[in-house]
Amino acid sequence: MQSTIQKPDRYSARGVFDSRPMNLLAGLAMLLAMSLVFAGNALALALPDFESLVKQQGKAVVKISVTAQQQMTNAPQFNEEEMPEFFRKYFENNPQPFGGPEGRQSSGFGSGFIMSEDGYIVTNAHVVKDASEITVALPDRRQYKAELIGADPRTDVALLKVDASGLPTLELGDSDDLNVGQWVLAIGTPFGFDYTATQGIVSALSRSLPNENYVPFIQTDVAVNPGNSGGPLFNTEGKVVGVNSQIFSRSGGYMGLSFAIPANVVKTVVAQLKETGYVSRGWLGVLIQNVDLSLAESFGMDRPEGALISKVTDNSPAADAGLKTGDIILEFDGQKIGQSSNLPPVVGAIPVGDTVDIKVLRNGAMKTLPVTIAELAEDRQITHTSSVETDNESRLGVAVASLSSEEMEQLGVDAGVIVKSVDPQGVAALAGIVEGDVLVSFNQQEIDSVDQLAKLVKDAPAGESVAVLIQRNNNPLFTALTLQ
Repeated sequence: MQSTIQKPDRYSARGVFDSRPMNLLAGLAMLLAMSLVFAGNALALALPDFESLVKQQGKAVVKISVTAQQQMTNAPQFNEEEMPEFFRKYFENNPQPFGGPEGRQSSGFGSGFIMSEDGYIVTNAHVVKDASEITVALPDRRQYKAELIGADPRTDVALLKVDASGLPTLELGDSDDLNVGQWVLAIGTPFGFDYTATQGIVSALSRSLPNENYVPFIQTDVAVNPGNSGGPLFNTEGKVVGVNSQIFSRSGGYMGLSFAIPANVVKTVVAQLKETGYVSRGWLGVLIQNVDLSLAESFGMDRPEGALISKVTDNSPAADAGLKTGDIILEFDGQKIGQSSNLPPVVGAIPVGDTVDIKVLRNGAMKTLPVTIAELAEDRQITHTSSVETDNESRLGVAVASLSSEEMEQLGVDAGVIVKSVDPQGVAALAGIVEGDVLVSFNQQEIDSVDQLAKLVKDAPAGESVAVLIQRNNNPLFTALTLQ
């Protein structure tokens, strides 16, 4: 019997390689390659064109050099010996970039951008603080002496003017349209390296920073360093959505947290600086604190939110509107107040003399009150106090005493009893109450005597949070405690 060899399907009877299956494989490979190309193109299209943005918008970014008669305290100092070797050569034989010893002439620099063809320039107030001379340099090497039109330390915005025309300009965008995760780009002069571009994303919005009550900062992960201050933060459309102002750093350099002043805040401030040279902003006249979980429970709220009023200033817009201690502001002029830090910038943005509605929670019920905003004087501001973290006699665990009218006046209260001693294992101690505190109200009822406090404590429900208003070092503060 003759034997036969069965050839694999991919070979022809004559032993020649059959191209039909290979054509199929080649076609599949080509399709895969084309898919990868299309995917790459799609990815490229999804990424921002920073090259074009820098080329076009970078023309209006400026370097600002200042000469001052005293140390620029808002900028970090650098020891040349501690500076990396690579950077040291850039500072040799040059003035110390961030100012010298106090009382001596010092020099410094920052960034800014041109807003109008006739020479109005925006930068940070701290960049030009105490400056005796300001020089503005453009990327095309033109330089101008600049005049300080006005500066607003509260928002850290300053407006300069140079004598020029036909300058390249940038447009302020709408910072309210920003979302977390959006691409942003900064151009500035970090460490003296002119017109440096860095990119990142928006990390968070409406950040409140210590001692900066009137700015809801944009937080980004854009690399911002000393010298970037005052420079623009761009969106992918090339519009300025923020002005780079601050960084969080333990080293003096970038650590992944940078903060910019929103463009909408800049618009308002710049308009006033241009018109009057100073900024006027709204004043409400309240002392507020955040609402934590325990306080929320004591006020019958489903979750912590709003700004809790711990004091209403006499003869203030808040007093005239009927706001009371213990009210929780949940909405102001149609804007939701999620936490106490949201309130100051909203109030500050209201034009003086305007009347707006405030929605508050009072004794478990919603109430709407109209308030007419007054002007914030230098010694007037919305102040924050820190909320106390609480858990949960006698039942309260304190010894209290009555106050004379003279003592009340001295302590700045109209009612209350003073804490003489605190049981360290008691409920009051757990709530943060200490000797010397004045208990002003308990469970939203004003305390007018020792006997009344005893009755309020006796009648208070067990296992439920109760709000207590105390006065400490002339500052009112709400805390919450849970009686057993």
